[in-house]
Amino acid sequence: MNGFEAQQRQESLKRRWQEITSVPECPRPASSLPNFMSTKPKAFPGFEDDDLVSTMIPPVTVVLEGRSICQRISLHKHASYHSLAKALRQMFVDGSSDSGGSTASESSAGDHDLDLTNAVPGHLIAYEDIESDLLLAGDLNWKDFVRVAKRIRILPAKGGSRKGTAGAA
Repeated sequence: MNGFEAQQRQESLKRRWQEITSVPECPRPASSLPNFMSTKPKAFPGFEDDDLVSTMIPPVTVVLEGRSICQRISLHKHASYHSLAKALRQMFVDGSSDSGGSTASESSAGDHDLDLTNAVPGHLIAYEDIESDLLLAGDLNWKDFVRVAKRIRILPAKGGSRKGTAGAA
């Protein structure tokens, strides 16, 4: 082998070594996150996000003291206590009134002032947590409330409305 052939062989081996050891360049996503973290996880076919959440967080029972029929409400569909207060008003005040037109327009005009203290006039809104303790709704932040509430109870504000139940909760 002369010098020229040796040099060609060495360059050929060098190119092959670089081809073998080089890693092909992957295009980087625009964000700083790796590609698998920047994409939204794919859901199972036929399931939407709300369907999946509703299977994890069951609806809670809403009991209005003095009525024999209860309602159910999905707390995960509400974003705040204000939204819950609006739904409770529609369930128990607007839905049960006999004079349809004036009450609906008054409630829609006063929605910005609506909260749990005036959602159902003359009543307090409490909830039972996972330990069956009765607590006043609105004391926890919203996400914790959604996580621990298993039943919402709407109680008369005046304890003497029925004899024998003034001290019981």
